Amino acid sequence: MLTADGLRLSMNWMDNLILIVYFAVVLGIALAAKRSVRNSLDFFLSGRSLPAWVTGLAFVSANLGATEILGMAANGAQYGAYTIHWYLIGAIPAMVFLGLVMMPFYYNSKVRSVPEFLLLRFSRSSHLLSAALFAVASVLIAGVNLYALAIVLRALLGWPLPVSIGVAGVFVLAYIIIGGLSSAIYNEVLQFFVIVAALVPLTVLGLARVGGIGGFIDHVFAGPGPEFLTAWGGTGFGQDNPLGANWLTITLGLGFAVSFGYWTTNFAEVQRSLSARNLSAARRTPLIAAFPKMFIPLIVVLPGIIALLVYPQIGQAGGAYDYNDAIPLLMRDLLPNGVLGLAVTGLMASFMAGMAANVSSFNTVFTTDIWRPYLKPGMPDAHYLRVGRVVTAVGVLAGMGTAFIAASFSNIMNYLQTLFSFFNVPLFATFILALFWKRMTAKAGFYGLLAGTIAPITFYVAYKTGVVPIATDQGANMISSMIAFTVDVAVSVPVALATAPKPDAELRGLVYTRAAANDRGEELPGDSAWYRRPALLGWGAIVLAAACYLPFSF
Repeated sequence: MLTADGLRLSMNWMDNLILIVYFAVVLGIALAAKRSVRNSLDFFLSGRSLPAWVTGLAFVSANLGATEILGMAANGAQYGAYTIHWYLIGAIPAMVFLGLVMMPFYYNSKVRSVPEFLLLRFSRSSHLLSAALFAVASVLIAGVNLYALAIVLRALLGWPLPVSIGVAGVFVLAYIIIGGLSSAIYNEVLQFFVIVAALVPLTVLGLARVGGIGGFIDHVFAGPGPEFLTAWGGTGFGQDNPLGANWLTITLGLGFAVSFGYWTTNFAEVQRSLSARNLSAARRTPLIAAFPKMFIPLIVVLPGIIALLVYPQIGQAGGAYDYNDAIPLLMRDLLPNGVLGLAVTGLMASFMAGMAANVSSFNTVFTTDIWRPYLKPGMPDAHYLRVGRVVTAVGVLAGMGTAFIAASFSNIMNYLQTLFSFFNVPLFATFILALFWKRMTAKAGFYGLLAGTIAPITFYVAYKTGVVPIATDQGANMISSMIAFTVDVAVSVPVALATAPKPDAELRGLVYTRAAANDRGEELPGDSAWYRRPALLGWGAIVLAAACYLPFSF
C-alpha cells in the first residue's frame, strides 16, 4: 500500500467527468452495436461487413492495449531505444506479410479462426491442439491486461489488486456481451484516438521536464549512457548492451520468430481482418495499421526513457517503483487536472482495447473450434450465440485469475513476450509449413506443434533456474523463440516425409499458389484506386520503417 499511496493521482471533478463521459460513450456504442447482432457470425466476426479504415484502426488499437503502453514504456525505461526493434523489425514486416501473402488464404477459406484453417488443412487432432493452446494463451494475455489496468486503478483510487481486477473485468464483460465483436471494434477505433490524445501531452510535458530534446540527450548521455539511444550499438557477438541480445537474436528471434508468430497467427489481430467487408479490405487492414504502428514509440517508448531520467530509482532492487510504473509516475507529476483526466481515460481505453481483443478472440475460438465441432455439433445457430456470450464471461473470470501471475513480473512486456514464444511461434512454424509445402501432413502438423510448444517452455524453465545463463528476460525470450521455431520444423519435416499427405484436390485454396495469392476477390467501387493497392501500401510501409531506423543506427 506504500507504493499505492505514492502513486495516487490528484483527480478533481473535471477529470472524473471526462472518465464518466467516456464510459457512457463506450456502453452507448455497445448498445448501438447490439442491434446488428442477429446470429453467431455477427457476434464473432461482425458479419464480415466493416470497411478497411475501421478494421485497420481496430487492428492497431487491439495491439495498443494497456500491456503495450505500460509494457513498452517499461521496456523503454529498462532497455532504452533498443525497444524500437519491437516496432520496426518486430512488427512492420510481419504485418505486411500478413496483408500481402496470408490474408487471401484466411479470408477466402471462410474460416472463423486461425485453428479452423488447420482443421481444413490437416486434421481434427491438429485443430483441437491449436485451439486449446490458443484458448490458454488468450486467457493468460487477458490476465496481463487486467493486471495493467489494476496498476492504473491503484494509482487512481488506491484500490488493492483484487478489487481493481474485479471491477475492470466486469465492465469489459458487459460491453462485449452486449454488442459482440462490432462493439469491441468500434470501441477500439474510438480508443485509438483517445489513447493518442492522452499520450501526446504526456510526451511533450515529459520532454519539457528534462529540457527539451537537447536536454533529453544530455541527460541520457550523463545517466544510462549513449548506448541507450541506439538500436544496434553493442549488438555484436560478445558485446554488452542493455537488451542482452545480439544482432542475430534480434533479427531471427524477434524480427522473424516472435514477430511473424504473433502478427500472422494471433487471432486477436487476425480476427479484425476477417471482419472486413471483402478480401481487398481484409488485405489492407494490417497494411493500414502498419503506418501508425511505426510511430507509436514516440508516445510510448520515449516517455519510458524520460521516466528513467526523472526517477533514476525506478526498477531498482528494493526500490518503491517497478518499470511498469513509468507512465503512472509521469502522469502523477506532470499532468494538470483536465489533461490528467484525459490521460487516465486513455489508459482505461488502452486496457479495454487489449482486454476486449483477447476476450472476443477467446470466445470465438472456444465456441467455433472446441464447443461446436467436439462438444455440441449440429445445434441451432442461436445455441452457439448463447454459448459465445457465456464463454465471454468464463474468459473474463479466467483472466482475473491469471492476472495474479502477471503481477509477479516487474516488466509485464517480458512476461508477454514469453507467452508469445510459447504459443505463437510454434503455431507460426506449423502454419508456414502447411501453407507453403504441399507435402506437409496432419501427423507432422500435430507432433511439430506439440514439440514446438514444449521446447521453449523447457528452455524457459532452464533459464529461470539458472541452468542456462542469459543476461536479460528479453534476450532469453528471443532465443526461446528461435528454439520453438527450429524444433517445430525439425520434428515436422521428417514426420511429414514418413507419412502420407492429402491429395492435391483437397488442398485447393489451402496451399500457396501465385494465383491464389493474387486473387482480388469481389471488389467494391473504389477498391482499385492506386492508393488502395496492397502492394503499394505494403512496400511503402517497409521503406518507411527502414527510414525510421536511421536516427537510431549511428
